[in-house]
Amino acid sequence: MPLIKPRTRGKQLVRRMVRLDRETNETLFAYAHFLGESTDYVLNEVIDTVLAKDKEFQAWRAEHTASFVPPSPAGQPLKKRRSRRRTESPPAAADAAAEPSVTHA
Repeated sequence: MPLIKPRTRGKQLVRRMVRLDRETNETLFAYAHFLGESTDYVLNEVIDTVLAKDKEFQAWRAEHTASFVPPSPAGQPLKKRRSRRRTESPPAAADAAAEPSVTHA
């Protein structure tokens, strides 16, 4: 029986980049596959499950209710990600670019 239950409701997600060691990454993907859930969901549930068991942290958090998320730099617009998809050029243009041009006199 898995420790993490499959998703029952949606949550608002924020983007956070992390680096994992290779073995943890493999385990994360294997567990997500085992549950039939995304790795994002598994990470969220693992963090929630572990931190809920830390009674000293729970007591500290009850006394420190402010957000500890660093504020985003003021005045800086959010960076837009460039799409990783490459747009394909029309076949005629691609063929013309691939063939050297020959001029007959």
